[in-house]
Amino acid sequence: MGGPFDDLTETVFADKTVLTESYQPETILERDEEIEAYSHALQDVLFGRTPENIFVYGKAGLGKTAVTKYMLEELREEVPTRESADNLHTHTANCNGRTLFMVVRNLVNRLLPDHASPFPERGLGTGDAFDELYRQFDRIGGTHLVVFDEIDHLEDANTLLYELPRARANGHITDAKVGVIGISNDYTFRQTLSPKVKDTLMETEISFSPYDAAELRTILDHRADHAFVDGVCDTSAIAKAAALAAQDMGNARQALDLLRVGAELAEQNGETPVTDAHIETARERVQRGRVTNKIRDQTEHAQYILEAIANLQTSGEVPARSKEIQRTYEQVADSHAASPLSTLKSIQDHLSDLHMLGFLRRHEQNKGLSGGQYYEYELDLDPALVLETRTEIAKHTE
Repeated sequence: MGGPFDDLTETVFADKTVLTESYQPETILERDEEIEAYSHALQDVLFGRTPENIFVYGKAGLGKTAVTKYMLEELREEVPTRESADNLHTHTANCNGRTLFMVVRNLVNRLLPDHASPFPERGLGTGDAFDELYRQFDRIGGTHLVVFDEIDHLEDANTLLYELPRARANGHITDAKVGVIGISNDYTFRQTLSPKVKDTLMETEISFSPYDAAELRTILDHRADHAFVDGVCDTSAIAKAAALAAQDMGNARQALDLLRVGAELAEQNGETPVTDAHIETARERVQRGRVTNKIRDQTEHAQYILEAIANLQTSGEVPARSKEIQRTYEQVADSHAASPLSTLKSIQDHLSDLHMLGFLRRHEQNKGLSGGQYYEYELDLDPALVLETRTEIAKHTE
C-alpha cells in the first residue's frame, strides 16, 4: 500500500515564497515616486546630520514596509562610502498590540550589550525605559533610525513622538543622532496627535496610494517569472488576479494571494495551466481568509465590539448608536469573563477606529436642536463570518 504522499511528484511552483507576504523583493516596482521622496528624506544621514523624521501612510498591502526595508538596506550600503556619514544603526518595532513601555523596553533590550541583564518587565516605568534607551543610544553613538510599524495602533503615540525626536534638543542624548520613521495604515493619524507634538515633529510625509490594475500586473508578472515552473500559468490568469485586486483594494498583497491560491487550487486538482477560472475560485477563499485575519489582529475589546454589532445586525437592530452598542458589548464582554471598558468615550474611540479600518459603515444623523448630531454604525462585513471567527478565537483562548 502506497503512502499518502506517493502521488505528489510534480508542482507548479518553482519558488512559492515569492508569492508570500514575507518575501522581500530585490527590486521594488511601481513605487518610483515614493522611493525618490524617501531618498530625499534620508539624505541628511549621508552628510552626518540629524535625520529627518518620516511618516509613511497607506492602507495595508501597498508596499510601505517593503519600500522602507529596501531604502534602509540601500542606505546601510551607501553610508560606509561617505566620509561625512556616521555609523548607521537601524531598529524596527511593531506597535500592534503593545504598550509604549513594551515597545521602548524591547528596543532597550536589543541595544544592551550581551553581558547586561535585560531591562525588567516590572518595577520600573516608561520614563525609566526611555532613560535607559537614551543611555544605550549614546553608548553606541552614531546615527539611529527607529522604525515604528503600525504606529497608529500605539495608544500613547503622543508621548513617543514627543520624547524621541526631541531627545537631543532636550539634552537626553549628546553623542548619538536619532530619527523616527512611523508607518501607519491610517491616513488621518497625524490629526490624532496633540498640538505640541505636531508643532515639534516636523516630519516628511510619504503617502502610498492604491495600485491600479496595470501596476499590479507589472508586479505579478515579475513575481510569476520567479514563482512558477515555465508554462504553468496563463498570462490571462495573472491579468485576472491584478484586475480583481485593483477593483477591490488596489492591494498587492491581495493580488499575490489570489495568484498563489489560484495556483494551489490548480495543483490540488491536477490541472494546468493556472487559468482565470482558478483565480475566480480563489477569490472567495482569499477574501474570507483576509477578513478573518483582520478580525484576529484587533484588540480583545475591539473584537468584543465587533461581536456585539454582529449580534445586533443578526437581530435586525442596526444601524445602532454607540450607547446601544455599548449595552450589547458589555453583555459580550461578560460572556467571555472579561471586564468591559467603563466609558462610552472608549467605545466611541474603538468604533471610530473600526470604521477607519473598514469593518463598519458609519451614518451621520442630525436631528437638529431636539435630537442633536450623532453617528450610527453597522457592519460592513458578513455578521455570520464575524461570529464564526469570534467563536474560533474564543475556543483557542479558553
